[in-house]
Amino acid sequence: MTDPIIVIVSGPGGAGKGTLVEALVARDKQLWLSRSWTTRAQRDGEPDTAYVFVAREDFEKQIAIDGFLEWTEFLGNLYGSPRPEMGSGLDIVLEIELHGAEQVKASHPEAILVFVSPPSREEQQRRLQGRGDPEHHVVERLKKAEDEEREGAKKADVLIINDDLERAVAEIQGIIGAARTARR
Repeated sequence: MTDPIIVIVSGPGGAGKGTLVEALVARDKQLWLSRSWTTRAQRDGEPDTAYVFVAREDFEKQIAIDGFLEWTEFLGNLYGSPRPEMGSGLDIVLEIELHGAEQVKASHPEAILVFVSPPSREEQQRRLQGRGDPEHHVVERLKKAEDEEREGAKKADVLIINDDLERAVAEIQGIIGAARTARR
């Protein structure tokens, strides 16, 4: 059995990563989405499936047993991607921030890093506010976005501006299709 393709979808908060990944996984049954763990509180109206919401103590136990492909602390909360069960035959999608993407690329250099940017700072702000982020987090995420985009452009295998969902999903599908063809 061949190793799975690992597709990392990264970008600043409000770039639309979650929407892209949700559409991608719904259209490609050969993809498995690694649902990240977090210690942050669940937002009002946020689905239970958005993350695995855990206590800091439980997260730290997973760190201790090397249970994450990557993990990081952001705005005082821990976030991490659990190690997948191998042998499923599915390719893996990780929706993670740039620091986590760097960790995965360090241990899996063949992973494909897709960096997603919002079409504008105004649209990014609208998306962040629309999902219920507290205003101080919106301000912090917008400040951080410029650095993230500069770094993401240097490190990514592919850059996508998320101004048209259908086009952006199709681009990622094409990248995955090319990787599958190349591994045959």
